[in-house]
Amino acid sequence: MYGGYFSDPVGLFCWYAACWALFTVALLALRRVPARSVAWLIAAGAVAVAVTGLVGPPRTSTDSYRYAWDGRVQSAGISPYDHTPQDPALARLRDPWLFPAGAACDGPDLAAIPYTGDTPHCTRINRPAVQTIYPPVAEAYFLAVDRLSPTGARHKPLQIGAGLLSLGVTGATLLTLRRRGSDLRKAAYWAWCPAVPIEAVNNAHVDVLGALLAVTGLGLVSARAVSRRAAGGLLIGAAIATKLMPAVVLPGALSGVRRVRDAAAVLLPAAAFAVLAYLPYVLLSHGSVFGYLGGYVQEEGYDDPSAGSRYSLLRLVLPDSWAFPVLVLIVAGVSLYVMWRGDPQRPWSGALVVTGWAFVLLTPGYSWYALLLVALVALDGRWEWLGIALAGAAVYVLGAKFGYQAALSNVAYGAAATLVLVMSRVRRHAPAQGDEDPPTSSRPTTPGT
Repeated sequence: MYGGYFSDPVGLFCWYAACWALFTVALLALRRVPARSVAWLIAAGAVAVAVTGLVGPPRTSTDSYRYAWDGRVQSAGISPYDHTPQDPALARLRDPWLFPAGAACDGPDLAAIPYTGDTPHCTRINRPAVQTIYPPVAEAYFLAVDRLSPTGARHKPLQIGAGLLSLGVTGATLLTLRRRGSDLRKAAYWAWCPAVPIEAVNNAHVDVLGALLAVTGLGLVSARAVSRRAAGGLLIGAAIATKLMPAVVLPGALSGVRRVRDAAAVLLPAAAFAVLAYLPYVLLSHGSVFGYLGGYVQEEGYDDPSAGSRYSLLRLVLPDSWAFPVLVLIVAGVSLYVMWRGDPQRPWSGALVVTGWAFVLLTPGYSWYALLLVALVALDGRWEWLGIALAGAAVYVLGAKFGYQAALSNVAYGAAATLVLVMSRVRRHAPAQGDEDPPTSSRPTTPGT
């Protein structure tokens, strides 16, 4: 956390930009690699990239400390939704790592908690006065990591677990592309992307688990067999029960579906898993299992567009009060287009379009949200959508420097949206070789706009 995020955000973002420049050079060089060597090179590169995220503690986020705490609380037989981290009822579970005291409380990444006596107490956990926000599959993952971790391991098990999950995304992408006879080079869009070692591995964001479940589910949904489509729906439901955001891939999963039973084969398992996953926590908890979700929506300004930089591109041309309704209409329109015109054998293509435009319109302030989008790019091949991931990094890292003004969000996400629109037009007139699969059905593929 002291590597420039607080002291020199501009300098830190320059390092980010340098990583993205190297990423671009590596992708260009990969085009010259013989096809027989591509898979092994991508896999080796994925391992090397993931390892770089393990060299230090979380650099730009404290979310993984909440993960560690939630896992510890569950190991003690207590629901993570019932108590806040600063609740004295859980004081027996505290340790000096997550809950420092005295001089160790000096630091911008530490939050003060109530204490008695003269020695101040604090915690590495952000928002210690509120309950957890994470859905049940994420909580089950935190519990598993805690149970498997040796005593005193601190942040490293979560980073290692996230690193393995990131490699799982690479493997799932390569398998799906190979099964379709597609260009395996696309997998490098995830495997070598700078967002992966930073957000998935170093910061250990659980979004990587959601991304793995979502892309694996979409790979199964692309099959014709009802059983495989149902299994895909089940995995998508698990992704939604990990982090609610993967719900945006559902329109893509329904690409080209015309029969109710085909839609039900995906939707029913997804809904059933998402609902049933909450059941153990409902039985264990004394309060709401949605935790701080409502408060988080308010805090981030999603319920009040005038309060922050959410919906900033829409607010350039619309009154604040219109931003959310217009966003809903646009995303609904894109979703309907994808479901009607999308290719059922390439559901990730439609999922990428819906996810990408949802990001552009929401203008989120957290860079790790884009991990799902990066994974979809690796399946689909339209690299221009990666600009949204870079835009998210710019908004997150540089936000404090520019006072979290909407102008920064407008420039970053506006540039990313422009790149997508320009490349969509270019592809319509001269499709880029190697970026798209050969046609597999008479149904037109989903365009980028």
